[in-house]
Amino acid sequence: MSNKPIFVATHPRACSTAFERVFMTQRDTIQCVHEPFGDAFYYGPERLSGRFADDEQARLESGFSESTYSTVMDRLEREATQGKRIFIKDIDHYLLPPSGKPASLAPSLLRLKRGVGTDETNGEGHQANGVNGVDGTHTDGRSNGYTNGTNGATNGETNGETNGETSGHSNGLSNSHSNSHSNKEPYPYNTPAEPGNPTVMPRELQEKFHWAFLIRDPHYSVPSYLRCTIPPLDDVTGFHNYDPTEAGYDELRRHFDYLREAGLVGPRVSTRPELSSGEEEVAPGAVEICVIDADDMLDEPAKTMEAFCNSVGLPYSPEMLKWDTEADHAVARAAFEKWRGFHNDAIESKALEQRTHKRATKTEAEFDAEWRKKYGEKNAALIRQTVDDTMADYLYLKSFAVKV
Repeated sequence: MSNKPIFVATHPRACSTAFERVFMTQRDTIQCVHEPFGDAFYYGPERLSGRFADDEQARLESGFSESTYSTVMDRLEREATQGKRIFIKDIDHYLLPPSGKPASLAPSLLRLKRGVGTDETNGEGHQANGVNGVDGTHTDGRSNGYTNGTNGATNGETNGETNGETSGHSNGLSNSHSNSHSNKEPYPYNTPAEPGNPTVMPRELQEKFHWAFLIRDPHYSVPSYLRCTIPPLDDVTGFHNYDPTEAGYDELRRHFDYLREAGLVGPRVSTRPELSSGEEEVAPGAVEICVIDADDMLDEPAKTMEAFCNSVGLPYSPEMLKWDTEADHAVARAAFEKWRGFHNDAIESKALEQRTHKRATKTEAEFDAEWRKKYGEKNAALIRQTVDDTMADYLYLKSFAVKV
C-alpha cells in the first residue's frame, strides 16, 4: 500500500474543508497541510491568477508575495520531517494556468528534483533550489533569463504559511528585481512544457504524491463561491468579484485525465470493479482512482470516509468524524486563517454528521428562481452560465466516484 503524501485535489466549495477536518483529528499520525499552492497561484512572483494583478498591496499584505511553487514544495518537505504521513488538501486549478491556457513548468520547479518526504536527490542535490543556488551565486539561464542568487539563500524571507519560521529560500523571481518580465505579469513563463502535462508541476514531482479527488455538484459549489465574493462576505475574504475561471472543474478534469494517461492513478477504481476489466497493466507506483462526491459524503459520511481511508492506506475509526475539543478547534482556526471568510462553517462545525434527509431534487427552473431571489438577476445569470459550463466535467468525474 502506498505511503506517499496524500494529495486530495478538488475545486472550490466542494465541502473539502469539512473533509479535511476528519484528518485533522489524527494529529499523532497525519500532518495536514491546508491549500498551500494558493500562495504561489494568487500572490507570488510566479502567480498564474490575475485576481490581484493590479493590487500589489494586497499581495504584500497576504504574507505570500515571495511564495513560489518551489517554496511551497519546500514547505511540504519540511512538514514531512515530522515523521507523519502528509495529507494535502488543495484546489487543483492552483496548478494550472487559467482559461485553458497551455502550461509550461514553473521556473522555480525546473530543477527541483527532491522527493517529498524522502531523502531522494537526482545527483544535483540541493544546490539548485528551483531558481536560486543555495550559496546565492548560481546562475541558471533556463529560468526566464533571471539572474539567480539575487537574494541569496540567506535573504531571511518569512513565509507567513510557516508560522513565522524563516524559510531561508531565495526565489530570484520577485517583481522587485530587475528582469525581462518587470513590466508584465509573470505568466506565461518562458519555460519548457512537458508533453500532455496541463500543470506547471513536472511529472517527476507529481509522481511523489498519492492523488485522490473530491467533487461537488456545481449547482451548489458555484453559488457558494459567488456568495464569498459579494457583500457582505467579500470584505472578509478580499475577493471582490466572482470569476468563472475559478470554478475549477475543467482544470480538475484535465489533470485527472493526465494522471490516468500517465499511469499515476488507475486503472483500478476504488469500490468500482465494474469499471476495470482486471486485465490492465498497472504501472509501478500507481494507485487506484479514488473520487469522492461531497453529496455521498454527506449522505453516508462513515461509509464514504472508510472507503476513502481504505483506498489511500489510512486506518479508519468512527472517532475521526468528531472534532469538538478546544485543541481540535485551535488547530482548525490556525490552518484556515489565511483564507478568511471561506471556511466559517467548517471552523464552527463539531463533526461530519449524516444528513437527516437526502438533498431534495430540484428542477433547473427552481434553481434559477432560488438564485435570483438570493443573488439578483445579474448574479443568477452568472451562476447559471457557470453551472452549464461545468456540468459535463462534473458528471464525467462523478462517473468514477466511490460507491458505498
